[in-house]
Amino acid sequence: MFGSVKYGVNAYAKVGVETGVASASPHKLIAMLFEGALVAITNAKQHMANGHIAEKGQSISKAILIVESGLRASLNKEAGGEIATNLDALYEYISGRLLQANLHNQVELLEESYRLLLDLKTAWEAIAEKQPSAEVSSEKPSADFQQTAYDPLMPRTTRFARA
Repeated sequence: MFGSVKYGVNAYAKVGVETGVASASPHKLIAMLFEGALVAITNAKQHMANGHIAEKGQSISKAILIVESGLRASLNKEAGGEIATNLDALYEYISGRLLQANLHNQVELLEESYRLLLDLKTAWEAIAEKQPSAEVSSEKPSADFQQTAYDPLMPRTTRFARA
């Protein structure tokens, strides 16, 4: 009985996440990636403390995947210039620290990675607060329409295929 309830709760949560992703702006998607990595690191720390080695490894792997395939892959180094290059190096550093934390059961490396990602998330959210909200309109832009400035730190649009 408990297995079916757990499955139902997980399925419900997955639908909620998928719905949030489908309706989120590119800026919000990056914030969601930060949040996912932070949750994965928190889970890894708890699993490490409890001696659950397999679950710790899964949580750390999830955090690394989010950093590498989500945050790092979304950088546009050509448009982002030095900032994007520095972020790329920082994401690579965080992934390396997470890997070392997994290999050597070093909670301090998890905590360091968590702090770095939290600082980046906080800065990312501060950017969103300063941007004017755009109203969605079904009308075509008028002749006097002014295109908004290009943000080199905005993630590139990617097309992911489901397995």
